[in-house]
Amino acid sequence: MMQYDVAIVGGGMVGAALALGLAAQGRRIVMVEGQAPTPFEQSQPMDLRVSAISHASQQLLAKLGAWPHISAMRVCPYRRLETWEWADCRTRFHADALGLSQLGYIIENRVVQLGLWQALTNFPNVTILCPERLADLDLTALPVLTLDSGEQLTAHWVIGADGANSPVRTMAGIGVTAWDYRQHCLLINVETELPQQDITWQWFTPSGPRAFLPLPGNRASLVWYDTPAHIAQLQALNDEHLRQAILEHFPSELGKVQVVSRGAFPLTRRHAQHYVKQRAILVGDAAHTINPLAGQGVNLGFKDVESVLAMFSEATDIEHINVASYPRARRADNLMMQAGMDVFYLGFSSSLPPVKWLRNTVLRVAEQTDLVKTQVLKYAVGLK
Repeated sequence: MMQYDVAIVGGGMVGAALALGLAAQGRRIVMVEGQAPTPFEQSQPMDLRVSAISHASQQLLAKLGAWPHISAMRVCPYRRLETWEWADCRTRFHADALGLSQLGYIIENRVVQLGLWQALTNFPNVTILCPERLADLDLTALPVLTLDSGEQLTAHWVIGADGANSPVRTMAGIGVTAWDYRQHCLLINVETELPQQDITWQWFTPSGPRAFLPLPGNRASLVWYDTPAHIAQLQALNDEHLRQAILEHFPSELGKVQVVSRGAFPLTRRHAQHYVKQRAILVGDAAHTINPLAGQGVNLGFKDVESVLAMFSEATDIEHINVASYPRARRADNLMMQAGMDVFYLGFSSSLPPVKWLRNTVLRVAEQTDLVKTQVLKYAVGLK
């Protein structure tokens, strides 16, 4: 059996970033991934799955050497962010408040993954097994991974970066606390008549939020939260009828659009009961998923990456890793973000007039309080 320092199961954005960082430390890495990202061409339609990459996450990608590859494909920087329910109670954020050139970037997940994979080619100490999947994991001694192909390998540490339904988490016997938000989310890629690539916004409605994420070239990703039944109805519409529904149910800021593509998924919160068990470590969605309300999911995953990299860099040898430092560094922050998004989500779900008045008053006061806005913005972009 081949033996490695670290076996990473999952080669998505978080797993590939971790492989890249550990490889730079000189570790011998194997990354197991079921499907390689499709090569990029400028003529390709934009993917539905996009992420709001924060300033701090962009800095991590730059430090890892992946950002030049990513930015050479297609990214959309944004400078402004707005959120509101009542039109006269908006909270506005701007990059100038922090002296930044942008608050972050909206980027297709595949583009981020591709950039990381391209950077990995510079490291001969990384082995990528793809297409390959984990079939069994034995943690009784030195971890033994059995793959679908029948190949077996060992590693001193196994990292599960394999998503919300993590096989590593299941095979390691780590439970989760989870619940369903009883809402689904419809992602719609559109072509916009109005150029508005420097702003992302979110409008709260009685049935759920509506969000706008800018994409390059007068394109945008619209996010429509609603009941599972209504999302299924919208998903079944043809492009013209869906376009009419968008114009009816989105704010006038959007302007005219043409539907390009769409897809839907349920909203579920999960949090692993442990981040580390024996020699298995969970990161990203394998450890925690969050309501996508504020687009912080992958940014939390990249914070996990930074903590795990720091943990390994401080080790005297591969056998003696202070694994307790990782959950200590990350668990409270992840729980706080999950709880904050839940409070925000539930607070805007109520139709009681006093609650509606209170939440809009909070937004109005926040807009007029620079100190509060600055602190919220710093946390959102990862500066604090």
